Amino acid sequence: MAEFMGNLRRTDYCGSLRIEDEGKQVVVTGWVQKRRNLGSLIFVDLRDKTGIVQIVFDGTTSPEIFEKAESIRSEYVLLAKGTVRERSSKTNKIATGDVEIIVDELKILSEAETTPFEILDDTQVNENLRLKYRYLDLRRSYLQQKLITRSKITKATRNYLEDIGFMEIETPMLGKSSPEGAREYLVPSRVHPTCFYALPQSPQLFKQLLMISGFDRYYQITKCFRDEDLRANRQPEFTQIDLEMSFVEKIEDVIYPIEGLVKAIFKETLNLDLGDAHFRQMPYTEAMNRFGSDKPDTRFGLELQNVSDIAAKCDFKVFTDALSMQGPVKGSVRAINAKGFADKLSRKDIDALVEFVKTLGAKGLAWLSYPKGAEIKGSFLKFLSEENVKEFANRLNFEEGDVLFFAADKDSVVLNTLGGLRLHLAEKYNLIDKNTYDVLWITEFPMFDYSEEEGRLVAVHHPFTAPMDEDLAILDTEPLKARAKAYDIVINGQEAGGGSIRIHRQDIQEKMFDILGFTKEDIQKRFGFFVDAFRYGAPPHGGLALGLDRLAMLITKTDSIKDVIAFPKVQTASCLMTGAPDLVDEKQLQELHVQALSKE
Repeated sequence: MAEFMGNLRRTDYCGSLRIEDEGKQVVVTGWVQKRRNLGSLIFVDLRDKTGIVQIVFDGTTSPEIFEKAESIRSEYVLLAKGTVRERSSKTNKIATGDVEIIVDELKILSEAETTPFEILDDTQVNENLRLKYRYLDLRRSYLQQKLITRSKITKATRNYLEDIGFMEIETPMLGKSSPEGAREYLVPSRVHPTCFYALPQSPQLFKQLLMISGFDRYYQITKCFRDEDLRANRQPEFTQIDLEMSFVEKIEDVIYPIEGLVKAIFKETLNLDLGDAHFRQMPYTEAMNRFGSDKPDTRFGLELQNVSDIAAKCDFKVFTDALSMQGPVKGSVRAINAKGFADKLSRKDIDALVEFVKTLGAKGLAWLSYPKGAEIKGSFLKFLSEENVKEFANRLNFEEGDVLFFAADKDSVVLNTLGGLRLHLAEKYNLIDKNTYDVLWITEFPMFDYSEEEGRLVAVHHPFTAPMDEDLAILDTEPLKARAKAYDIVINGQEAGGGSIRIHRQDIQEKMFDILGFTKEDIQKRFGFFVDAFRYGAPPHGGLALGLDRLAMLITKTDSIKDVIAFPKVQTASCLMTGAPDLVDEKQLQELHVQALSKE
């Protein structure tokens, strides 16, 4: 039967005891990881969030306490009082392996039924089962350490930002719908029939309003919501380290303080010094041309090269068709050289790569292979002249042992194809040193992109991002060449955060809306309160948001964002533990003036 704690209170955490504590009287609490009954000797591994300590019941233990110890089972919750002593049989498998506690008082605070799965760090249990019983899954040290690290990240963030003059201000969760970007989560209003709030995709408008309000330096660790398809590093609700500052116009005014924050986080959580030098900056165009991605992993090679000029001389229809594309969306031919891969990749392996790139939107993949001691072979070799092959070889440094991969299509498709292929090859063939951290800034993003679906220009970031000063003159004539004062911080090939210098001049903001095709009615309906605020004196300002979940993923070296969120959703945006989302009572719907339609 479960007992009360009485007058006993914990004096030490299980994982904190060391040989220096020998002879110390302690009280520990926790869950039973494992129990071994040897007849006259009982060993129990007691676990809390700090680790495991062995507690012992032997011939010196009172019969009453020994009998109680015999009833202990896995996951029982115990309070044990006793003396720390040196273990006769030490172990280096746990941090407390030099000591144990000989128990003289024991309380069973809670009994436990047999759990649906054993609480082990290296568990092979199906993830869905673990998520259904997430409170048990979270008992595993593997997950606890990740959430402890996440807590250290938020502590380091607050300490650093407060020290350099930022103040934490909360912004609303219930806001106005602004149907741009990702799909929003809507909340019906009971007191305003047929009207809805929207949960924030980010605090973007509010943090800019705080700058207009004169708060100068704001930050917030806040929840954001996007109703979009999930993947390994994305959840419907996620957390941002959000910040904004006034009287900044150059990107360095923002990114240099953020570098200090990132360095402080790495130092606090990993004791890793990222150095005094500023992080590298790479223009967006360079990142796309070299790596096929605006979040490049530069820890390995396999860089892209544009070979459109050589491809134009080839009698290969795939190339000529791609290069004939004109208009806002042009075609290109690009290639990567997988050096030394000719003898690693069988024809079956190459065929698998051709199928892989189709999942990235490519129609196919052309290739040339030069096995050592053999002749060049390839999927389109018969369409090439000797001069064509020679030019490709010179441009791409194609030598014995290498494989060339070519993609030809719309330039965006080509970049996505080869960018995805290089990552796939690097992961599959272990080309990445995963003990390093590769941190860089991507800058000079394009202001606009052309949407084929909508037949118009759209903002790459959002309508409030400032253009580069030197590109103001081409906004009317060549808007697709205009660059933004936008920046992303990329860590190990993942976007860890992003932001921009904002537009604070009304004339430039009006120009931006005009280019995007917004009417005055559109502007007033979507952003009326926000645009009105700029009439009353807006300082130059800019900011950034770091993805806390993704940052925690990178620092703890896990591939799944679910590992750094206490109660995550699954691929269907549902919670297996609580059963959310779920049906609600008809009465609740009536109060909200909402009618639930049938799926049919």
